[in-house]
Amino acid sequence: MKQQIIDEINKRAKPLHTSQDLEPLMDEIGEIPIVLLGEATHGSAEFYKWRFEMTKKLIVEKGFNAVVVEGDWPPCFELNRYVKGKAHQDTDLKTLLKQLFNYYPSWVLGNEEMIPVIEWVKDYNRELPEEEKIGFYGNDVKSLWESLEEVIRYLERTESDELVAMAKMIYANLESSQRNPQIYGLNAMFFGQSVAEDVEALYQKVVESRKDLKDIDDEQFNDEINAFVMRNSERYWRSMATEGPDNWNIRVYHMVDMIYRLMEYHGEQSKIIVWGHNTHFGDARATEGMPLEGFVNEGQVIREQKGEDQVYILGFSTYSGEVIASTAWNEPLQVMEVPPAVEGSWDALLHEAGAEDRLLIFGKDEPVFSTSIPQRAIGAVYRPHEVEYQTYVATRLSDRYNALIHIDQTRPVKPLLPK
Repeated sequence: MKQQIIDEINKRAKPLHTSQDLEPLMDEIGEIPIVLLGEATHGSAEFYKWRFEMTKKLIVEKGFNAVVVEGDWPPCFELNRYVKGKAHQDTDLKTLLKQLFNYYPSWVLGNEEMIPVIEWVKDYNRELPEEEKIGFYGNDVKSLWESLEEVIRYLERTESDELVAMAKMIYANLESSQRNPQIYGLNAMFFGQSVAEDVEALYQKVVESRKDLKDIDDEQFNDEINAFVMRNSERYWRSMATEGPDNWNIRVYHMVDMIYRLMEYHGEQSKIIVWGHNTHFGDARATEGMPLEGFVNEGQVIREQKGEDQVYILGFSTYSGEVIASTAWNEPLQVMEVPPAVEGSWDALLHEAGAEDRLLIFGKDEPVFSTSIPQRAIGAVYRPHEVEYQTYVATRLSDRYNALIHIDQTRPVKPLLPK
């Protein structure tokens, strides 16, 4: 079987050297409105490089009008203001990124590889009318305090005294958590300090107060989304103290809903590019562990809800190199070795078929590539020489992705903040 897989890789894989080598992907994507661009780690420079190349082509050649990254809404909305020329125009982008992404894992968006991406979108927007400018957003769910603060500012602007009082009471009740969402989850679960009912009530009142708004602009949309994030972020952090898939799945459904809300905001012809990890995008049903334990992900949910012809999933892999990660959550970042992939994994087979960067596009019926074989997945936390076996996911490659980019040797991103 191993040789059969290697032979099929050599038969089907195309060399990947320049952006022109991405043209077959453009043909495959056609008019699909949602494109998910994955990554096999949270800290490899080449994944950023090729997602940037894909993003440019999708915007210029296919008319995509929004870029969404795996980041919190408030700081990413500041980048939306930046690329649309509405704020921070006198601020050096490197300085701005340091200010916005000064929390763990800071290097995922606070890195030098993101600078040309954001500057390119800003330059592209320069000659576009306001209604056609490319948006830049984050669809994550973790900004409970930041989004609540934005909701308070919005309510103060609209002189909604009753709702301001409600929001400030929620904020005061969260003080015992010291702005630490994990402490809040424990306090809510074990010490009766949940603000869930109050947050839900506030959210519903904010929605009701906005029901007559039509043709909202970016700033009004920002107000709406911060209320939505506030509600779901409270749910997410409160669920941290529970076992099972609920916490993960709350985040997944929020991130998918954010994609849909952004598409609705950008209009009927909207097309959206999303950056995130393979674990979020590669259809969970094509892995062995996730479905058995009740976990879903964005790729699966969008395929189920919108249809497989409405979303295109591009995965990534690597054989070896270096990566930015940390040994535990909130621990300092460091450059780590990515050891050669374990024997028999997809990553190792792709290397054995030819130690070069390649593009693989899958079809509907793939008996070879639908074989369940481990594929490596490295997150923000990585201990390669202790629990390497835990970083592999049994994967039916052609069922999980529409296409795969393999980077044989990867380099670490360049973080903007020190360790």
